[in-house]
Formats: sequence, structure tokens, C-alpha cells
Amino acid sequence: MGGETRGETRGETLGRRDAARASVVWDVLRGVLAARTADTGRDRLDVIDAGGGTGGFAVPLAALGHSVTVVDPSPDSLAAAQRRAAEVDVRIGAIQGEAAGLDTVVGEQAGDLVICHSVLEYVESPADALGAIARVLRPGGTVSVLAASVAAAILHRAVSGRFADARALLDHAAGANPAAAEVSPRAFTLPGLIALIEGAGLQPGAAHGVQVFADLVPSVLVDADPGAAEALRALETAAATYPPLRDIAAKLHVLGRR
Repeated sequence: MGGETRGETRGETLGRRDAARASVVWDVLRGVLAARTADTGRDRLDVIDAGGGTGGFAVPLAALGHSVTVVDPSPDSLAAAQRRAAEVDVRIGAIQGEAAGLDTVVGEQAGDLVICHSVLEYVESPADALGAIARVLRPGGTVSVLAASVAAAILHRAVSGRFADARALLDHAAGANPAAAEVSPRAFTLPGLIALIEGAGLQPGAAHGVQVFADLVPSVLVDADPGAAEALRALETAAATYPPLRDIAAKLHVLGRR
């Protein structure tokens, strides 16, 4: 009995910390969905999750009543996403495919919202991926881009004692040393993400920093106080649009509209 209680407490804490990490993105997505519903008069929107993996965003979006399709190159991830959906009694589509070929997989102008989270870091060509996404969006549709921040990658290397790696990445990001190896997985500056969105023919929208503090705060601070996660969530929301903090967040979130 005691062991079960401790396990449940750890699970609840993990859930609170995950909620604080993702809260900024979810707040933005809810606004996008509400605006699109108002514009189209449709409560059930078509959402495509490019590189959606095991359905971490797709399943909650389907639970809100939207038609959601996950496109991912991994059949194992797609199967896991469908199991996750079945556990909460919702249905999602699952198609094996790459982000750069999204338009050939789901068709052009097929989506009101395309999710592109933690994808541009790994694809062969971020520009090709966003170009395909732009073709999938309907007029007035939105892409939600979430990608790793190069500033955070530099800070992470520095605080872990990898000073030469941090300097090489800084030089590369600043253009001081074009020959420096690009970080793997790829990381982005906010101007770089905006340029990619514009290059795909989309209009860049709101930009937010995600996980400014959540990955830095010791878990014991959340464990010790049930209200701490909510306070952290409020802090993340406040910091998300404050440029000096936004730009050092672990991830950058930018919208693009067709």
C-alpha cells in the first residue's frame, strides 16, 4: 500500500512538471483553435501532426473533438500513438511518412492546423519540410513550430563543462566561424526560425520561449509544495514573451499562418 502511494505521488509530480513545461504551447494552441473555429464556423477542425511520434499532442487534440492525423516515419511510434488514443477512447489517423513529403501523404490544403514540434531539428532540410507544410495548410490555416533553441544548447554545454563545444557552437551561431560543425540535433535562433517560416511563404506570428525555467528547477522544489507547479506555470507564461528570457528558453515556439 505504502509503495503504491509513493508511486502515485511521483506520477502526479511528473504530470505537474510536464504540464508546466508544455503550458505555454497549449495556451497558444487553444487560442489558435478557438480563432479558427470562429473563422470557419466548424467545431471539428482538421489537425495534422507532422512527426507526431507517440501522440503526445495529437491525442489531447483529438480528445478536444478535432480530427487529428499523425504522420511519422516510425511505425512503432504510430502504433504507440494509436494505443494512447485507445486508452482515452478517442480516434486518430496514423500514416507513415516524412515531414518533407507531407503534402503528398495527406494532400494539399488538407489542414486547419499543422503541428511541427521537435521535427526541424532532425529532418534533412527544414526548408523543404516547412514548404510541404505550407502546401498542406488551408488559407488562414496555422503551423505551430516548436524547435530547440541554440542559446539554450550553448548554455547547456557551458554549464556541463563542455566549454570548447559551447564556444564552437556560439561561433557557428554568430557566423564568426562558418566552418564550425553544426550542432546535432540542429538548434535554431528565433530569427532563423522566422526566416524559415517566411521562406515557406507563410506569415510569422506570435513567438514564445518554452521551458525557460522548468528544466532548471530542481524537482524537490516542486515535490515539496503542491502549489509550486502552478507558480512555475505562471512564471513560464510571464517569461515566454519577455525577450531576454524567451531567447534563452530550451525551445522556441513560433506560429506561421497561410
